[in-house]
Amino acid sequence: MHSLIRTHATEFSLLGVIVVISAVLSFATANFFSLGNAFDLLNISSVNIIFAVGLLVVLIAGGIDISFAVAASVVQYGTAIALGWIGGGGWLSSFVIAASLGVLLGCVNALLIHRFRIISIVATIATFNIYFGLLMFFTRGVSIYDLPDWLTDRVILFEREMPDGTWIEITLPVLVMIICVVATWTLITRTTIGRQLFAFGDNPEGARRFGINIGSMQFIAFGWLGLRRFGINIGAMQFIAFGWLGLMAGIGGLVQAHYAQEVVPNALYGRELDVLAAVVLGGARLGGGKGTVLGCVLGVLLISITQNGLNLMGVSPFAFKMIIGAIILIAITLSNTRLERLLPFAGWKGTRR
Repeated sequence: MHSLIRTHATEFSLLGVIVVISAVLSFATANFFSLGNAFDLLNISSVNIIFAVGLLVVLIAGGIDISFAVAASVVQYGTAIALGWIGGGGWLSSFVIAASLGVLLGCVNALLIHRFRIISIVATIATFNIYFGLLMFFTRGVSIYDLPDWLTDRVILFEREMPDGTWIEITLPVLVMIICVVATWTLITRTTIGRQLFAFGDNPEGARRFGINIGSMQFIAFGWLGLRRFGINIGAMQFIAFGWLGLMAGIGGLVQAHYAQEVVPNALYGRELDVLAAVVLGGARLGGGKGTVLGCVLGVLLISITQNGLNLMGVSPFAFKMIIGAIILIAITLSNTRLERLLPFAGWKGTRR
C-alpha cells in the first residue's frame, strides 16, 4: 500500500483535496452535495476532459499547445457547414469530418514546430490567433442554430426521477469522454508509441541518438500529408502528439455542439488555460516525460468542482480566474520540486515518473 501511494502520490493527493473541498462545499452550499449536481458536473466536465487527455499526450512528448480550444471552435463551424452540404449526415459522418479537421489543424502545429523549428508555445500562440481570427472573419461572429435534429436531440444514457420530482441524467458526452479517456490511456501505457512518447518527452536528444524505430508511425503521421520524405523520428513524435490532441479537439468540439445544441464561434474561447491548469495540476510536467490519464481527469474534476462550488456560493467568476492562475503557479512549482523536499518526514522518497 505504501508503495502504491508513493508511486501515485499526485493522484492520491488530488483525490484527498477533492474530498476535502467537496466536504467544505457541502456545508457551505445547500445544493452541492446532491446526486443531481454530481451528474451535472460530470456532463459539463466531459468536453474539458476530452481536451485534457489530448493535451496530456502533447505535454508528455515535451510540447505545449494553447490553440486546441480555438481549433475545436473551427471544427464545430466547419463540421456544421459540411453537414449542410451533404444534406444533414449522421453521427458517423460528423465524427469523421470533425476528427479529420481536428487532426489536420493539429498537424499544422506539428509542421510549424518540426519543419520551421519554432518553439511549440510560440507556434501555438500564432495558430491560436490565426484560427480565431479567420473564424471570426469568415463567420462575422454569427452563431449557427439550424443544426440537424440528430445532433441537437439529447441522447440520454441513464436517467432517474428524484423524490422532489427533478430528473438526473447521464448524457452522450459522458460516453464519448470515457471512450477518449480509455483510448488515450491505452495509447500512452499499452503501446510502443506511448513508451516512445515518454522517452522522447523526457530526453528528445537522447531518444534521437539512441534511435527510435518508428517507420510505421512515420507512415501514419506523414503519409497522407505527403511529408514522409522529411519525417525523421522527432518529427513523427511531434505529429503523433499534436495530431492526437487535434483529434480530441475535433471530437470535443462536436460533443460541445451537441451539448449546447448550437455552434457559437467564441463558445470555447478561453478554455485552454483551464484545461492546461488541470493537466499540469494532475501531474503532467511541462518539460515532458511525465503524466497520467487518472491524474489528468482528477485535475479537471478538481477545477470543475471548485468552479461549481464558487458559482453556488455566488462568488464572482473573476475570482475563479484568479484561482486558476494560482493553481497554475502552484502546479508548476510542485512539478519542478522533488516530493521528498516537500514531505521529508518518515523517510518518504518521492518517485519521479
